[in-house]
Formats: sequence, C-alpha cells, structure tokens
Amino acid sequence: MTKIILSGCMGRMGTAITEIVKNTENAEIVCGFDALSGERAYPVYTDYADVKVDADAIIDFSHPSNFENILAFAKKNSLPIIMCTTGLSDEQKAKLKAAAADIPVFFSANMSLGINLLIRLAKMATKVLEKDFDIEIVEKHHNKKLDAPSGTALAIADAIAATMTEGAQYVYERQSVRRQREKSEIGIHAIRGGTIVGDHDVIFAGPDEVITLSHSAASREVFAQGAVKAAMFMSGRPAGFYCMDDLFGDL
Repeated sequence: MTKIILSGCMGRMGTAITEIVKNTENAEIVCGFDALSGERAYPVYTDYADVKVDADAIIDFSHPSNFENILAFAKKNSLPIIMCTTGLSDEQKAKLKAAAADIPVFFSANMSLGINLLIRLAKMATKVLEKDFDIEIVEKHHNKKLDAPSGTALAIADAIAATMTEGAQYVYERQSVRRQREKSEIGIHAIRGGTIVGDHDVIFAGPDEVITLSHSAASREVFAQGAVKAAMFMSGRPAGFYCMDDLFGDL
C-alpha cells in the first residue's frame, strides 16, 4: 500500500487526485496539506510542523510560493516527492535537481501519460522527418490560463530541438517578420478560449503530405492519474532524479 501525503489537497487538482486514489488499489492518502483549511476524508494540515504521519511519498500540486516549505519537509523526512506544481522558476528547478542527491525526486512538465507518450513519438518522428519536414506546435487552453505558450508546448519543443541534428530556433509569432520560414525553425503557437483543458498538436509538414501528432485532455483527471502512478512508482526508490521516461520503463 502506497501511503501518500497530498500537498495542495483543497485545490482542483487536489480534488481530482483525492477521487482517483479513492478508486485505486494499493494507494491511500494519509493526510493532506493546504494553505486553506478544509474537510477531506483524511486529516488536512495548514502547518507542516503538525504533520506526523507514516508516508511513502508526497504529491505536490500547490503553488511555487510553497516550494521551499514542501522541499524542506520532504528532505527532513526523507520522503520521495512528486513535484507537479507548474510555474517553477529556473532557480527552483535547480534546487529540485540538487535535492535529488538526498531524496528521490520525480518531475515532469506535464503529468499526463498521453502527453509524455506524444513527446516520445515526436522525437521518433523528428529523427525520420527532420531533413524534409517543417515542424510546428499548436497548443490550446482555456481563457483563464495566464502563461503562453504552455510549459507543455515548450517541453515538446525542447525534446524535438534536442533530437534535431543541426539545432533549432523557436518562433512564437510571424507577423512582425516578413521572410520565408527557415529550416531550423520550430513554430510555437498559443490559442486561449473557453474551457479547453489542454490540446497540443505537433505538425510535421513536408512535400505533399502532413503528419500530425495530437493530444487532447478532456479533464484534469489525466494529470491526476499520472501523479498517482508516479507516487506508486517512487515508493521505496533510492535518491535520484526521476522523470516520465523512468515511469514508462517501469510500465
């Protein structure tokens, strides 16, 4: 049985994870943490000093402002941490990697198994198509999302760029530059509207044919599912930095 501490338990993702775990064999949430007090089927704390439970892993879906506190708590208690909070700064990401010397750390720009499979497929396609095909990424999200392009779109672009043999340059808009598209470009485009949970398309446009890899999230549960699987995977792991590739290898 994987015993989970859920940080950010009162938020929308916390609610989704709570429901997923409720219907998952061999997993349970032993307590939650949130800046806002509330009621769950498990104890909810607003101060890490009050948390005194036996646990196997922490899932953090809170806020970047909570980063230092949750990381210190994980290190103090030698607990694996699944860092799902988005919007971390480069400095915070560096601290997360440094913490992997002491505790097991799992981090992914997107917790959806489908998105991470799409990234794998995009890298495979790039190896085959790079020479003759142009690559464009289109992401769509709800009208409340603040950042653009999405972190997931950038993660896809980074994976493709790392696979390209001659380097890549990101182009975020074309109206200000009147010139033909260069071969090294990866176009990245953001659409905001309605209640779109998250859509990502990777377009490979070549001579007389177009190949598109697509992923569409219908609800936040896809991210919750990935986080719970990661927590179960991380239980009992040695210190180190883990990602979705490691989870895929286990699956």
